[in-house]
Amino acid sequence: MKKVFALVVVLALALTAFVAVGLAVGGSTPDATPSARPTPSPTTPPPATVTEAPEPDLADLYSQRIDWQPCESNADQDCGTLTVPIDYADPQGQTIELNLLRVPASGERVGSMVVNPGGPGAPGTTYASLGARVFREPLLQAYDVVGFDPRGTGRSDPVDCLSDERLDAYLAGDPTPDTPEEVADYREGVLSYGEECVANSDALIGHVTTIEAARDMDVLRAALGEEQLTYFGASYGTKLGATYAELFPDRVGRFVLDGAVDVSLDAKSAALDQAAGFETALRAYVQNCLDSTDNCFLGDTVDEGLTTISDLLDSIEEKPLPAGDRELTVGNAFYGIIAPLYNRDYWFLLSTALGSAMDGKGSALMQLADAYASRTSSGSYSDNSIEANYAINCLDDPTSVPFAKVPSLFGEFEQASPTFGDVFAWGMTGCRGVAVTSSEEPLDIRGEGAAPILVLGTTRDPATPMKWAEALSAQLDSGVLVKRDGDGHTAYNAGNDCINAVVEDYLVDGTVPDAGTTC
Repeated sequence: MKKVFALVVVLALALTAFVAVGLAVGGSTPDATPSARPTPSPTTPPPATVTEAPEPDLADLYSQRIDWQPCESNADQDCGTLTVPIDYADPQGQTIELNLLRVPASGERVGSMVVNPGGPGAPGTTYASLGARVFREPLLQAYDVVGFDPRGTGRSDPVDCLSDERLDAYLAGDPTPDTPEEVADYREGVLSYGEECVANSDALIGHVTTIEAARDMDVLRAALGEEQLTYFGASYGTKLGATYAELFPDRVGRFVLDGAVDVSLDAKSAALDQAAGFETALRAYVQNCLDSTDNCFLGDTVDEGLTTISDLLDSIEEKPLPAGDRELTVGNAFYGIIAPLYNRDYWFLLSTALGSAMDGKGSALMQLADAYASRTSSGSYSDNSIEANYAINCLDDPTSVPFAKVPSLFGEFEQASPTFGDVFAWGMTGCRGVAVTSSEEPLDIRGEGAAPILVLGTTRDPATPMKWAEALSAQLDSGVLVKRDGDGHTAYNAGNDCINAVVEDYLVDGTVPDAGTTC
C-alpha cells in the first residue's frame, strides 16, 4: 500500500497556480520588454536617509548595492543577489544570498516596484519574469519590476524536505484517511515531514518566518536606492506586505495588497474560511456550466453537479485512474480540481479534465495537479514551493489539531464545504510535524503611521475570501478597501477595467481611491 502523506497546511494562503496552469497547458512566456533594452535605473549612490539602518549592526547590509547583470535566460532582464543575515538577532553571524530578478521599466520610470506572488513558497523571481502575464503596460512602463525569492524559497537557500519520489507520494496520498491503517500511515507522514525538513536543510530552516522575510524586504529597499518601498503583493504576499507595514510604517510607499489575508485569524478559522471559499468557487464553476450550455455534463442543477464531482472523487479513491505511466489518485485529483478554480479563464480546462476523468482517463487532471505543485514532465520539481509552504506556515504558526480530534471537526468543515470539508479538517493536523520553533514574536499588525495601503478583495475568491480583505483593510491603520465583483483569485488584471484603473492610477500617479470602492 502506498504511504499516505498529509496535505500539510492545506492550501495555506495559496500558490500561484493560475500562472503555472497557463504555462503548463501550452501557453508561452510573453515578451515583457521592447526590442530595445530600456534605460537602466539610476546607479548614483542613494542619499544617506535611504541606507540608514534600523540598527548599527545592520549598517553594512543596508549600504550594499546590487550588482545587476543580464540574466542568462533572458538578456532583457537583470539578475542579482542580496546579502541578508540568517538571524536578525545575530546580524554579524551567518548570511545567505537572496535571488533577485528585475524587469527594467519600458517607459518613463517612476521607480522600483517589489512584487511577491504569495504561497508562501512561490519564487518572486518567476513572478517578476512573467510580469506581462500579471501586470499591464502602465505598470511595466513606469516601474522596474523587482522580484525576490524569499528566504528558503526558489534559489534563496531553498529548504528541502523530501526527495522528488517522496514528494510525489505526498501529493498522491489520500487526504481523508478513513481506516485505522490509513490514519496510522497519515500520522507517520505528518510527524516525519518536519523532521526531514530539518535533516535535509541547513540552519535557515528555523529562520524562514514572514517577519524575517519582511525585514529582508527593507534591506532590499535600501539596496534599490528607494526612500520608500513600492510593493505589489498577492495572496500570502499581502500578509508579507502587512507585516512590513507594521515593522517599517515610515518606509511604506505605494502598497497594493491583492487577494488579502486576514492576519488576525487563528488557524482553524482560516481553514474554515478557505474551505467555504473553494466551495463557493466550485458552485460558481458548476453554475457557469449550466448557464453556458443546455446540457451541462455535470447534471441539471448545481447540487447535482457537485454530487457528480464528489462521486468522481470517491470512485478515484477506490480505484485510481491511468495517467500515462502514472496513476491519478484522489490526492492528485483534489489538486487538479482546485488549481483551475484560481482563474475563471481556466474553467474550461477543469471541464475537459473532469469529462476525461469521468471517461476513465486521468491524464488531464494529473496535468493540472502537476502545474499546481510545479512538477515538470520529467518528474522533477521546478521549485520547492510545496516544501517551503510547509516550513514558512508552520514556523509562523505551529498550531495543529491532535489526530484523534479530527473526526470531531467534520461537522463544521462539511457545513463550510460539503465537497472539500473533510480534506481541510485533516489538514488541521499538518504542523504536528514541525521540528523547529521561531525566534520571532507574533505581531499585532496595525501599520500605524503608514501611507495609504490599497487592499483588494474579490467576491468569489476561492483562496482568500472577500471577508479577509474587509478585515485586513480595517486592521491596517491606513487600509483602503477596494472590492471586485467576480470569480477567481486576486483582483488586478482579471478583466475588470475599473479595478485596473484604480490600481494603476494609485501606483503610477499616487491617486488614492475612496474606501469601499466597488468594481
